[in-house]
Amino acid sequence: MKILVTGGAGYIGSVVTERLVEGGHDVTALDNLRHGHRDAVHPSARLIIGDLLDRDWLFAALHEARYDAVVHLAAEALIDESVRNPGLFFRVNLTGGLNLLDAMVAAGVRRLVFSSTAAVYGEPESVPIGEDAPRRPINAYGESKLAFERALGWYERAHHLRHVSLRYFNACGATDRCGERHEPETHLIPILFDVALGIRPAIDLFGTDYDTPDGTCIRDYIHVRDIAEAHVRCLANIDEIGADAFNLGNGAGYSNREVIDTVRHVTGRPIAVRPAPRRRGDPARLIASATRIFERVGWQPAMPRLVDMIETAWRWRVRHASAVAAQQTR
Repeated sequence: MKILVTGGAGYIGSVVTERLVEGGHDVTALDNLRHGHRDAVHPSARLIIGDLLDRDWLFAALHEARYDAVVHLAAEALIDESVRNPGLFFRVNLTGGLNLLDAMVAAGVRRLVFSSTAAVYGEPESVPIGEDAPRRPINAYGESKLAFERALGWYERAHHLRHVSLRYFNACGATDRCGERHEPETHLIPILFDVALGIRPAIDLFGTDYDTPDGTCIRDYIHVRDIAEAHVRCLANIDEIGADAFNLGNGAGYSNREVIDTVRHVTGRPIAVRPAPRRRGDPARLIASATRIFERVGWQPAMPRLVDMIETAWRWRVRHASAVAAQQTR
């Protein structure tokens, strides 16, 4: 298929692009490079630089290319920032997403795999979380993603859009080519690597008084390569799926303290910890039930162990330390 990947120069987008190229697809990555990196895009994929908020440009770009499907990952995703600046998140994640849908309809593109999030659930009533659990986001990031999910149903009715929403839990890990490098960095594992490498003096542990066994948040981690594989399988089956939403997770949760201890084990280095207040918008537990996607398309994680995920991320980080350091000092 000829596939457009929005956000294709970002962390997850670059791995999705890599996996699609490996599968023999004709892939174009679209990115405004606000958070993405040119060198993260697979050399066999095309990169076009543009913004989903530029509606006229977007319509022309899709009309000219005649894609078979779109994988939509472009988004603002910092939860704490979404609480402080909700307008940015609704403009980018909802208005930009609606521009994309309208451009797809105008160009005759009727297949979409959407990068959603576990944040649509908010504070769950029980875990593991199934796809039919109440969706009550507690931050603007989750609310903006949920609003776009809801819009998809109406585009299906009006325009016969086939769509799958993939609700990720915590992405981590790396491939040989692609790994995690954000500016600013807010994700736990790469920050722990900064501490292990002496770039930061300590990790701020946000919240030590949650109602969990060790008082810290519990999250379901999933390897980025497994996330990419889910996109490939959903694209291959999207005409049969029609419309659905799937969780992507391992069904097992790890507390922040457990992640810290695992990074200490993998790196063999000390990690200093500073207790800090909770961040606004952080639920205590997020653990997925991924039964539905296994039943519908046969997907399950190939790398479910946290220690293995962290080992891949650490290998990538050590190999690309100079590139990450250059970004952090810009």
